[in-house]
Amino acid sequence: MDRLRESMAEAAQAVEEVIGDLLPEEAGGAETRVFEAMRYAILNGGKRFRPFLVLSASRLFNVAERCAFRAAAAVEMVHSYSLVHDDLPSMDDDDLRRGKPSCHVKFDEATAILAGDALLTLAFEVLAGDATHSDPAVRCELVLGLGGACGGQGMVGGQMIDLISEHQALDIGTISRMERLKTGELIAFSCEAGAILGKAPRPARHALRAYAHDLGLAFQIIDDLLDEEGSEADIGKSVGKDAAAGKATFVSILGPQQARVQAEMLADQAVQHLDLFEENADLLRQVAGFVVERRG
Repeated sequence: MDRLRESMAEAAQAVEEVIGDLLPEEAGGAETRVFEAMRYAILNGGKRFRPFLVLSASRLFNVAERCAFRAAAAVEMVHSYSLVHDDLPSMDDDDLRRGKPSCHVKFDEATAILAGDALLTLAFEVLAGDATHSDPAVRCELVLGLGGACGGQGMVGGQMIDLISEHQALDIGTISRMERLKTGELIAFSCEAGAILGKAPRPARHALRAYAHDLGLAFQIIDDLLDEEGSEADIGKSVGKDAAAGKATFVSILGPQQARVQAEMLADQAVQHLDLFEENADLLRQVAGFVVERRG
């Protein structure tokens, strides 16, 4: 696990440098404020978990680092946009993110919306750029995959179900679907992006996607547990909000102990999908353990 943490820290620093290069310090005009908000929202010390998945999957197929890092940066842009919008008063209404004031608190609500919009669109600009891959078909497939992961049949759809859950009781099947869309689809794309960049065969891509779907659900269950049992200091955002809003979660339905058992079962199941890659996927196997053991 020490090796994994070192690798994740190194990857996070490298990805942050790439993102910093892709985001201008200022636009040179009145629109500079939105670039300041974009940088504030994304260059804020996150774990860069999803970019790490992109990089780890890319190494399975000997993808050039320059290509992998651009895809990883694009994924983090989408993830950061989603956090900025999730924190808005009209959504989850969170004033704290990663231990700092949320983007709309630091700037204002309108600027935060624009910063999120700009991060989302920049992600597609990065993927479509020649520097991401020499083959335009690969770039098109990346754009298509990311669009599916973050649209109405991905993150946005999951967020819609999440908002509905404040006013309507959900069963465990609907909660599973919500979490798969809201969290799992971007994690799945993060793993599959490496396979797309490496023009991997279908069996390898299917194995990575199956791994990522189980991993994503385990990740969200632990998130629910942290909201129930964690502290604001550990996780860098407000806790207890799901219960206060009356939302049904894995924890509220299964109870904390059974929810943790379910997360561990999913992590074990995720690892089994990696047999195809033998020892080359050892870091991804360790990621499954990290997901269920994390405290923040």
